Amino acid sequence: MQTVRAALVAATVLVALVLSIRPGAAEDSSRLALTISIDGAIGPATASYVKDALAKAAERRAEVIILRMNTPGGLSSSMREIITDVLASPVPVIGYVAPSGAHAASAGTYILYATHIAAMAPGTNIGAATPVQLGSPIPGLPSGTPEKGDKDKKGSDHPSETDTMTMKVTNDAVAFIRSLAELRGRNADWAEKAVREAATLSAKGALQAKVIDLIAQDQADLLKQVDGRAVEVAGGKVQHLATKDAVIEAIDPGWLAKSLAIITDPNVAFVLLMVGIYGLIFEFMSPGAVAPGVVGTICLLLGLYALNMLPINYAGFALMLVGIALLAFEAFNPTVVIGIGGVIAFVLGAAMLFRIEAPGYRLSWSVIGIVAAMLVGLIVVVLGALRRARKGPVRLGAQAMRGLPAEVLDWSETTGHVFTNGERWQARGTETFKSGEMVEVANIVGLTLVVRRAPAATGEGGTT
Repeated sequence: MQTVRAALVAATVLVALVLSIRPGAAEDSSRLALTISIDGAIGPATASYVKDALAKAAERRAEVIILRMNTPGGLSSSMREIITDVLASPVPVIGYVAPSGAHAASAGTYILYATHIAAMAPGTNIGAATPVQLGSPIPGLPSGTPEKGDKDKKGSDHPSETDTMTMKVTNDAVAFIRSLAELRGRNADWAEKAVREAATLSAKGALQAKVIDLIAQDQADLLKQVDGRAVEVAGGKVQHLATKDAVIEAIDPGWLAKSLAIITDPNVAFVLLMVGIYGLIFEFMSPGAVAPGVVGTICLLLGLYALNMLPINYAGFALMLVGIALLAFEAFNPTVVIGIGGVIAFVLGAAMLFRIEAPGYRLSWSVIGIVAAMLVGLIVVVLGALRRARKGPVRLGAQAMRGLPAEVLDWSETTGHVFTNGERWQARGTETFKSGEMVEVANIVGLTLVVRRAPAATGEGGTT
């Protein structure tokens, strides 16, 4: 009986020890600060990377997640995806513009406003959040965005359709960033100014204007300053941060996000699309080649997937296809005019393909020029081959048989059989020949060759 009592007492003490240790262990394990780095333009790959990182932070019950940014902006659709994920995150997100010399322009400004705590490193800047998606459809041309007080060409005070659309997009962007500012208790008036007037601020100016919450030298300094702060996360829960001794761990983008970042570059997507189209064209021209068809199919699918992720102009895409069709028609029916029309349609379609002027997502004129030059070069090569084929000797039909040497296999009076071009033919002629004698094909009637005596090698060039 005493042994049982002793065992019960020991078990009770052991359970008490375990229960007393677990909270401390959980507290230590929760002091984890995960970092995400956004360098460069914001696009579909960035949105996918941030979404996965926020999910991982929630699974690991991290104390905070630091969203470090150095970006000129990017796609509005990807920006809104990131902001939606940040607002829904159960883990507090600290927006941090760093290192020194970095900036959070355009889409980066919206994202920083959406974070639970906004911080900047010394020597950084923020702002210039004016929407640019409604720029000119052709890169390099003026967008036609109206200035305040401008009139249309006819002198009317009524805004044009383009001006109205620009105002709609601008007002929507203003309402969006003001809602984020009100949610986080930041300067909404300056946010509107950043959208309407492309205003910018340095780190010190942003702190004074209450655009950000603090300035931090590095991530360690950042975690020290936010320690003990209360933030409201998704669901209305208030969380007091314990980040003083948090372990910093970086979350790197996976191979899928890296691959997506490559193929969603408009220039890469454009090249993949062209390689895919011409790979299939070459496969149809030479059935059984296999390699062009396989490579073309893969590139075409990757290109179409990238185009699906990016905002494209379907009129531009249709013009590109029309240009390629005209160039293909020119290759087989040379007219020059159709070829020139095909080149013009292709270049205009490529220039209009993407409906964006966001930083890092512009289709390069040099890429368009190189691809167009390659198309023209291909057409020139095809036209040259066709011209040589027309001037050369005929390789098919009766004309191809005329003049070929033939060996007499057997002969009786004016008919017999001859061997030419690797085949045994029935033949006839006006003379009598011997087996093994070489003759010349004069004509072909049905499936019978008309042969004649071959001219002597010495007599053909020595007499007139």
